[in-house]
Amino acid sequence: MDVVVRTYSGKGAKELFSLLEERKSEIEELLRSTTGFVSYTLARSSESDGGLSMTVCEDKAGIEESVRMAKEWIAQNAAHIGADAPKVSLGTIIIHATK
Repeated sequence: MDVVVRTYSGKGAKELFSLLEERKSEIEELLRSTTGFVSYTLARSSESDGGLSMTVCEDKAGIEESVRMAKEWIAQNAAHIGADAPKVSLGTIIIHATK
């Protein structure tokens, strides 16, 4: 399995996360449609000035698709906020524990 973590901070991050929270069911539906989807998490940072999203997919192709989908959604729905681009970290899962 592969993972992507997108960390949003700086200009517009707080406003972006308010919009994401308002439209969380739409975001969840979009990310669930990703090829090889395993899980998605969206969390505000402890400083409440932004946050992070984490998508886990069965392979790198799914991760690349999720990055593209997230970028497109923000361009179509949140461009007016003018948020800084996220820091994107990609990786391969070593442990994926769930309840």
